[in-house]
Amino acid sequence: MKKVCVVGLGYIGLPTASVLASKGFQVHGVDVNEKAVNLINEGRIHIYEPDLDVLVKQVVENGNLVASTKPEEADIYILAVPTPFKENHKPDLTYVEEATKAIVSYIKPGNIVILESTSPIGTTEKIAQWILVERKDLTIGKGENRIYVSHCPERVLPGQILRELVENDRIIGGIDEESTNKTVEFYETFVTGQVLQTNARTAEMTKLTENSFRDVNIAFANELSMICGDLDINVWELINLANHHPRVNILQPGPGVGGHCIAVDPWFIVDAAPEKSQLIHSARKVNDFKPNYVIERIRETARGYNHPTIACLGISFKPDIDDLRESPSLDIVNILSEEEYFINVVEPNIEKLPTLLESKGNIKLLGLEEALSSSDIVVVLVDHTPFKEVNPELFEGKLIIDTKGLTDSLPCKTTLVSQP
Repeated sequence: MKKVCVVGLGYIGLPTASVLASKGFQVHGVDVNEKAVNLINEGRIHIYEPDLDVLVKQVVENGNLVASTKPEEADIYILAVPTPFKENHKPDLTYVEEATKAIVSYIKPGNIVILESTSPIGTTEKIAQWILVERKDLTIGKGENRIYVSHCPERVLPGQILRELVENDRIIGGIDEESTNKTVEFYETFVTGQVLQTNARTAEMTKLTENSFRDVNIAFANELSMICGDLDINVWELINLANHHPRVNILQPGPGVGGHCIAVDPWFIVDAAPEKSQLIHSARKVNDFKPNYVIERIRETARGYNHPTIACLGISFKPDIDDLRESPSLDIVNILSEEEYFINVVEPNIEKLPTLLESKGNIKLLGLEEALSSSDIVVVLVDHTPFKEVNPELFEGKLIIDTKGLTDSLPCKTTLVSQP
């Protein structure tokens, strides 16, 4: 099994394809974005991830990675496509179904089909059903024409993806025991962490559980921050003191929760078991409400100005990445742009404003120093490393709304209006 077809060349698919190519596999990458395909075939990348550009260039030049808009025959198929939700937070499996149907005519007996996309419970079984409906000549579970279908959820941290794809423990859940075993053999060829075996449904639920755990704990921190804002208590000091208890480890609050995982995955559990997932549902509502709370603090601060200029520091969903998916910071800036403000966006990891903002005449993408010097109000939305390293005197005299605690200990005179 030396040829792998990776469908979806985004934040997970492209690093996965590149790592496999670097381990000696012949990798055929597939994406509907023709511009991204062309860039990859030139040895370049369309997303930001540390060291990914170097790796892609290397594996494209040595011929181990080729990108295309169409699949090819392979031994192993990996689906790494988005799994968003629709209205009312219902899971949207459109991309998974389209990816499955794109490869179905190429699948041969003995092939492994692996879903890496974080998905609702039962999605792996649906993939098997979609394949068998289209391919009456294939079987699952018995016979010479059988194929193997499994789920192996990605569990990597943006900014550390290339390392964690190899070093992290992986969970493999097949739709039957043989599928699990075959898929484990594949991952053990390049993963140095443990490769843990279970069934498909448990593997799906494990990833949803991991992200829901994070979401619930972030919601606790965000709720604390809003309570402390009303009671005139420094939430950063409070959490620091509470965390000195040997069995307490409160996370840090922020402007909300973003990314394609933590902000989305808990809804899959809520959809599957609405009556039993009340805590998970409540945490989602707290984190979804937090951007509105931040916006109201900004509005209150801006009332003393006539058309104020606001510096918004960061629009990615977490520090030191360019990923804007489900970003509460981006949503905050977008809503503010509809009001009578001038907005200076500072996002060191992008070269131009996203489509959502670029047509608006009251928004500029500026460097940090220029944005701070020309703004009346500073809103800290993401604690990027460059923001921590800037000369603190640039914040002097500014009205600051700090959602990340970045300016809490600055050695200069500022007015911390709010610590949402």
